[in-house]
Amino acid sequence: MADTGDIKKGFKMLIDGVPFAVVDHQFVKPGKGQAFIRTKLKSMIAGNVIDRTFKSGEKLEKANTEERTMQYLYDDGDNLLFMDTGNYEQVGVSKEVLEDVGLFLLEGVKVDIMFFNDRPIGVTPPTFVELTVTETEPGFKGDTSSNTTKPATTETGLVVNVPLFVNAGDKLKIDTRTSSYVERVKN
Repeated sequence: MADTGDIKKGFKMLIDGVPFAVVDHQFVKPGKGQAFIRTKLKSMIAGNVIDRTFKSGEKLEKANTEERTMQYLYDDGDNLLFMDTGNYEQVGVSKEVLEDVGLFLLEGVKVDIMFFNDRPIGVTPPTFVELTVTETEPGFKGDTSSNTTKPATTETGLVVNVPLFVNAGDKLKIDTRTSSYVERVKN
């Protein structure tokens, strides 16, 4: 058990059996009455955000979550399969849980998977990944006067805006937090 003094950004708690993570919090001490903490909580399963107020000193139930580093194996159609490199146990994670994370994954990449009651509820890819461009419009030589971009499709299906000098076959460094182009990788 925890109390309201433990609330900070990223703190995980159970509300009605559902794990929530604190997105934002504010301590309020009114002139009269008891102090309280106003929070914004994000459901770690559904992804919705709720507002909840807790009285100062109120007891909270910590969410029993566990994070494991696993290696991405392959896509079997409905699920993406991951393997725990320590005990070789395989876990399938549904594409609904993954959202767009699957667009950053190449076979063999290591990711952090969050489990709640031995059920995967979230996948965190590496901060940067290197993906090869499979399709993009050709660039025009000498057209560097402006900060113009064009769409490029990568080997995983991810579409990112890239500078005009990027061509099909180029390897790009992509920031997974913003889904944006960082730089072209030299071979």
